[in-house]
Amino acid sequence: MTDTPFNKAYWDSRYQDHQIGWDLGEVSPPLKAYFDTLENKSISILIPGCGNSYEADYLLNLGFTNVTLIDISPTLVQQLQEKHKGNSSIIIVEGDFFEHQAQYDLIIEQTFYCALHPSLREKYVNKMSDLLKPDGLLVGLLFASHFQTPGPPFGGTKEEYELCFNEQFEVLKMEPCYNSFQKRQGNELFIKLKNKNVKR
Repeated sequence: MTDTPFNKAYWDSRYQDHQIGWDLGEVSPPLKAYFDTLENKSISILIPGCGNSYEADYLLNLGFTNVTLIDISPTLVQQLQEKHKGNSSIIIVEGDFFEHQAQYDLIIEQTFYCALHPSLREKYVNKMSDLLKPDGLLVGLLFASHFQTPGPPFGGTKEEYELCFNEQFEVLKMEPCYNSFQKRQGNELFIKLKNKNVKR
């Protein structure tokens, strides 16, 4: 992320100035519905570019015990670490997603892909594949159109996303959301992608 204008200083200033228009103030309804279907509470879950991560709050309330958050903003990370202090079920990492090293069963995509400059999308897909265990899942939401104003956020189309993910992932689901947050109605795709674990 340091090779684009949207670097650590940029995102940290957004949190310092409370310029977080993407923040829903609650868990995203499509992800909430998905989390409710998960039975194994011990699976390893990563939420990259986590923001205030209401998704993590919901997962912890459901009893999940192995949740990791990563964000590049020191201001945000400090707030999250204080919020979850003493909770052994969650790990909060300050750092660059592209330098993160670990293995997960499930990675949640929630406004991270769209925050990255499109030039980083291939790098994103490869890194997601690296971080997921064989047959691990990338699940979440992508915007279903291009935006008229300069990003971030950066949008796209289903066809573009399929081309982007096809080499590293099997597309199990990529379809319009029926239960999006109100202000995102008609502009979200729900994705469920399985890691092919392709050797590069």
